[in-house]
Amino acid sequence: MSTNKNHVDPAVSSGSSPGQPDFEVENHGSIILLRPLTESAHLWIDEQIGSHNGYQPYYPTVVIEPRYLGPILEGIKDDGMVCR
Repeated sequence: MSTNKNHVDPAVSSGSSPGQPDFEVENHGSIILLRPLTESAHLWIDEQIGSHNGYQPYYPTVVIEPRYLGPILEGIKDDGMVCR
């Protein structure tokens, strides 16, 4: 069990069915939207990014600069979640 309270345990929190993604990534060129599709994805965004992190007018859909997408996708994957 992880002692990091910001870590989402996929065995406990993943609400996705096999083959169902947790997040949808929309590339709009100069911005990327990360849209949560499951309850576990909403929790992940709340814990890892938060509504206070920059300008987030569509929260819980998160507005991301392309340069930050790689590390965010790595974190999602490391926590056992899936993006499409």
